[in-house]
Amino acid sequence: MKLNVNDKTAYAYTGGRAFDSALPSLVLIHGALNDHSVWTLLARSFAHHGWNVFAVDLPGHGRSKGPALASVEAYADWVWALLDAAGVGQAALAGHSMGSLIALEAASRQPQRCTRLAMIGTAYPMKVSEALLAIARDTPLKAIDMVNAFSHSGWAAKPSYPGPGAWLHGGSRALMRRTLAGHPEANLFEHDFRVCDRYANGLEAAAKVTCPASLLIGERDQMTSPKQTAALTEALKAKVSRLPAGHALMAEAPEQMLSALRTALQ
Repeated sequence: MKLNVNDKTAYAYTGGRAFDSALPSLVLIHGALNDHSVWTLLARSFAHHGWNVFAVDLPGHGRSKGPALASVEAYADWVWALLDAAGVGQAALAGHSMGSLIALEAASRQPQRCTRLAMIGTAYPMKVSEALLAIARDTPLKAIDMVNAFSHSGWAAKPSYPGPGAWLHGGSRALMRRTLAGHPEANLFEHDFRVCDRYANGLEAAAKVTCPASLLIGERDQMTSPKQTAALTEALKAKVSRLPAGHALMAEAPEQMLSALRTALQ
C-alpha cells in the first residue's frame, strides 16, 4: 500500500489483505537499516487472522521516500500521520530495535489511539559505542558485517520460516546492503544508529503510555542487552517474554515470535 504522508510517498506492506475498517489495526515498525520485509511472516499471519496490518517502510528506507528523519520523536509523529492518511483511528504498535523506541514514543504521544504496545529486541537507553558509530560512518559495509555477527546467535534457520538451512547472516546482510544502497543521499547506517543513541525520552514516554505493554526479548541478545530492560519494564508495567534467540528474533525464532506477539496483542 502506498500512502501520501507529509507530501511524500510512504509504503506499508499489508500482508496481502485489503484494509477493512471493521478490523483492528496493527503497525509493525522495523529497526535500523531494515525495511518492511523483516515482518513478512508476522504480517501475513496477522493479516489473514483478523487484523489490518501496516508493516511500514520508515522514511528514507525501502520504498518510502526520504529523507530519513532526524529523531525517534519525528518518526513517532510520522507513524500517526501515516495512520491518519490510511483512515485509521486506533492501532496496536509493535517495533523492533530502533522501531521499538519509535513505537514507545508514538504510544506516549497519542495514548488514546494506541491499543497495545509491543517492544521487540529492545533496551533503554539504546546507546551505541563510539567505536561502532565511527565504523558505521567510515566503513558501513564492515559495520554491517559486525552487526550481523552480533545480532544472530545461530547461522541457519531451523525447519520453519524462511526454511531449513536458510543463511540468517547472509539474508540480513543483503537486506542491509540493499537498504544502504537504495538511499545514497545519506549514510543510513550511521544515521539510524545515532537516532537510537540520542533518544533520551524513554522513561518519560513510558509514564504516559496507558495501554497494555509487552517486551519480547532475545535471551542471547548482544545488541540490546536484556539487562537494559528493567527500568522500562517497571515503568510500563510490561509483561516480558524471553525467546531463544539473539537480536534478530523474527528470523531466529519465527514461530516463538509469532506466538509471543499474538499473546501480547490479545
